[in-house]
Amino acid sequence: MSALARWFQANGHSVSGYDKTPTPLTEALRAEGIAVHYQDAVENIPEEVRQQPDKTLVVLTPAIPKDHQEWAWLREQGYDIRKRSQVLGLLTQGRPTIAVAGTHGKTTTSSMVAHLLHHAAVPSAAFLGGIAVNLNSNLLLPPPGAATATTPVVVEADEYDRSFLTLFPTVAIVTSTDADHLDIYGHKEALVESFRQFVGQIQPGGTLLINHTADPSVAAAAPEGVRVIRYGLSAEQGPELYAANITAEGHRFRFAMHGPQGTVADLELAVPGYHNVENMLAAACVAQLYGLSAQQLQGAVAAYQGVKRRFEFILTAGTVAEPKVYVDDYAHHPREIEAFLRSLRALYPGRRLRVVFQPHLFSRTRDFAPGFAESLSLADEVVLLDIYPARELPMPGVTSELILSQITAPIKSLQSKEEILRNAETDTNFDVLATVGAGDIDQLVPRLKDILKIRWNGAEA
Repeated sequence: MSALARWFQANGHSVSGYDKTPTPLTEALRAEGIAVHYQDAVENIPEEVRQQPDKTLVVLTPAIPKDHQEWAWLREQGYDIRKRSQVLGLLTQGRPTIAVAGTHGKTTTSSMVAHLLHHAAVPSAAFLGGIAVNLNSNLLLPPPGAATATTPVVVEADEYDRSFLTLFPTVAIVTSTDADHLDIYGHKEALVESFRQFVGQIQPGGTLLINHTADPSVAAAAPEGVRVIRYGLSAEQGPELYAANITAEGHRFRFAMHGPQGTVADLELAVPGYHNVENMLAAACVAQLYGLSAQQLQGAVAAYQGVKRRFEFILTAGTVAEPKVYVDDYAHHPREIEAFLRSLRALYPGRRLRVVFQPHLFSRTRDFAPGFAESLSLADEVVLLDIYPARELPMPGVTSELILSQITAPIKSLQSKEEILRNAETDTNFDVLATVGAGDIDQLVPRLKDILKIRWNGAEA
């Protein structure tokens, strides 16, 4: 939503909006001149919006609750109300579109594509689902006067509510088709069917890059004439695009990329995690389609700094032999958490790992409690917060205890945010701390950083 807000403002429109609570992002929007209010009341709708309904576009996110007063008033008054995905579809209509879909990995992968093109001075635009560190934004605009009819637009294609079916990409990436959003789809097959429909909308002569773990029927749905490239971490998995000679040195991963566009050796990725190597394979292959040379890719991959809250190093201290580390991550699906924690274990073998996790949505907790428990049990200690409800109302019997009761880690507990902060001031029984989740757990990050910085005498990462 904020990327759209920034796009409309950059194109000369007056932009205002509502959010539930202030965040660093909403404060950034306000600093950029976009009016944001936090109380749901009709009188908070700007006067120019109320006086000019015929000149106003209302853009809606599915996160807005059904009983929202402002939304109800705007509906009653007959305003033009479009879903965020519909507006994204309109903005990309007729433009070469690189759409990145998947139940996880799409924000990082789309930011990688945007960064690689931007670093190589390929005029491009991007609407991202997170703040790309290199851009310090979730919106990329081409340089003034550089945009043409062939300027590619990179879009994070969201499967929630079948939103991505408003897109008709030239190039599509599908990172995963694991079960998720069962509150919308009911069962995994319905979710997979939506991915088949999405892939079926790739333009003639286009390209599909699809993770080798995705449901095979998705690749089979690509229209005739669409090039299909499967990718994965190793040649043994059978993909045409894969990595070789992967080594981890500190936070950096080095590897070579082998694929249909040729081999690129000596790639160095500063954002750790085997899953991020896999994401970069797909992004780099797309960049090759847009003409990037091996030398350009080497420079651009090495310069990539990641996305806020995606394997973000907050604080480091200690020594190489005995490190102290605080990392924050947006993971909110069992597979994401597993990939994140396995990568942390690989980076810091033998170090004591404490994970603080905030479940996101009652429905997701209900549907995947055993998977969450299994992935979180990779830690030495697990601390759970209460479920972040987002758009949902509570469900009988669905609490964080559902996950907690199945966790097999040696130490586990359910704590409030204030308890977590108090314990961080006195308890030193961990070497690596990870805060994980997609709700408002990020509010803990600056306060935990301040506490640990004093205790560890650490440096910001």
